[in-house]
Amino acid sequence: MSETEPELIDGVPVLVEPRVVEPPRGRGPLSPLVVQSAAVAATSMVAGATAVALVRRSKGRRRARRNGRVLAPVLASRSFLIDVHVLGDRK
Repeated sequence: MSETEPELIDGVPVLVEPRVVEPPRGRGPLSPLVVQSAAVAATSMVAGATAVALVRRSKGRRRARRNGRVLAPVLASRSFLIDVHVLGDRK
C-alpha cells in the first residue's frame, strides 16, 4: 500500500449465536434501583409539600398586611391590557 491511497475496509457483519440474557442474581425485592426510586419519590413529595406550605404562609402574611391599611373604595373597574380602577375619597 502506498501512502497516497486510502485503506479500503470491507465491513462484513459478524454473526453470533443468539443467547438468553439472564437477570442478575442475588438481588431481592429491595434492589438499589427500587430503593433509589423510593427515596427520590419521598424527597420530591416532601419538597413539594414544603413549597406549598411556604406559598400559603406568604399569602397569609401579605393579606394580614393589607388588612391593616385603609384603602379607598373602588367605584369602577375597566379591563384593557391592564386593570384601571377609579378610586373614591379616603375615609
